[in-house]
Amino acid sequence: MIGMLNGVVAHIDATTALIDVHGVGFEVRMPSADLASLHVGSAATVQTSMSVAQDAITLFGFLTAGERRMFLQLQKVSGIGPKVALSLLSTLPSDQLVQAIRDEDAGALAKAPGLGRKGAQKIILELKGSIDLSAAPTKDEGTARRMPQDAGADRVVEGLMSLGWKQQEAQQSVEAVIRDHGFATPLPDEAVSDVLRLALASMDRGR
Repeated sequence: MIGMLNGVVAHIDATTALIDVHGVGFEVRMPSADLASLHVGSAATVQTSMSVAQDAITLFGFLTAGERRMFLQLQKVSGIGPKVALSLLSTLPSDQLVQAIRDEDAGALAKAPGLGRKGAQKIILELKGSIDLSAAPTKDEGTARRMPQDAGADRVVEGLMSLGWKQQEAQQSVEAVIRDHGFATPLPDEAVSDVLRLALASMDRGR
């Protein structure tokens, strides 16, 4: 079994990341928030879980051990497979997912594509009272995932905020530009102005 990958991000698309480990590329399906935190060309450590089915072997990956534990715990519910578990983690961060189960908020869980209200109620019924709080990422894990240390990217975000954009909008735009245009990370000084220009153009188009 493959439990972890430590390599360089070679490619990212809407649902998967390709991690190059010493010349071997591993395609990993990941939650959307984790994919948004990765950058092509940057180093990454991914916690993984392998699913073996009759017609496919699929590797699922997470940036924190807590997310991986939650992914495995969700699959203990009858009828919940790895695809639905991943859909849940793409819809709700682990801490919100735990809270929704404890609060019996089937509506929040049912927002995950492929689940439905009956599936949400089954998760609540089978996991409430036994949900492992350690499955949710710690505060430090969550912060590390959402705010990768990159002084160059931070400068671009600050520049956009000085022009009146909200921090979250600026952060998302900068991450998308770096990912889509293949900029190296941490962002070098000479690329800051190019990323700022592209991010600003992208945000203006979205108005």
